[in-house]
Amino acid sequence: MNAPLPYTGISPITEDSWQDLASHTVARIALGRVGASLPTRETLRFALAHAQARDAVHTPLDLSALSASLQDLQLPSLQVRSAAPSRAAYLQRPDQGRRLHPDSRASLLAAGVEPCDVLFVVGDGLSARAVASHALPLIAATLPLLHEQGLRVGPVVLATEARVALADEVGECLQAAMVVMLIGERPGLSSPDSLGVYLTSAPQVGRMDSQRNCISNVRPQGLPYPLAAYKLAWLIRAGRSGGTGVALKDGSAAEQGWLDLQTRLAHDAI
Repeated sequence: MNAPLPYTGISPITEDSWQDLASHTVARIALGRVGASLPTRETLRFALAHAQARDAVHTPLDLSALSASLQDLQLPSLQVRSAAPSRAAYLQRPDQGRRLHPDSRASLLAAGVEPCDVLFVVGDGLSARAVASHALPLIAATLPLLHEQGLRVGPVVLATEARVALADEVGECLQAAMVVMLIGERPGLSSPDSLGVYLTSAPQVGRMDSQRNCISNVRPQGLPYPLAAYKLAWLIRAGRSGGTGVALKDGSAAEQGWLDLQTRLAHDAI
């Protein structure tokens, strides 16, 4: 057996020349190397990130906790599920996650909900962690902006085994003029809790992705709640007259309100 090499006090890790940039991003850059291999620290960090991503996909959404939090905001909620009978089926059959289970469709049609201008649908998607962490703060930040526009907001619909297009059928059943789907995005190795927001006008079964607008990576380490809420409210205001999708270009960042909000957030971060 070979004797271990004596400790010299010199790190065997060759640091990357981009090391200074690593402090500005959570992306996996400037990892360094030991010979031709990754350092042990980076191998362990990768394994942890991979485990967190898998957990984000497979951990179920706690509907009871989410419903209770909505009550604290004085928002009623309804619960539905997609046609996917299990998580395994949901992952293997995306088409089933885009349609309501017949029982859920029937319950929505019988709910007696009045037509509304904006309907929030909260779906677990591919990261229940993202929904549990960020859906409520985003809704809370957006509601005052919608009330300023004089819009009627319907009850929040909580959906499990949900894909983005499920909101089209939900909005159609509840006669919503616009539907906002808050859904857990596919987790990355540095972002297992990224929330996606999809806005669709005149929702109905068969809407295409080109008829939606998307706001991505909503979370404190990505797009903060106040900025995401401002952007969403802007898109809703603009989409009410011209519809959503490829014809609606986001111009929120050109407004003074957006610039003022950015300045305030930067000041608060100091």
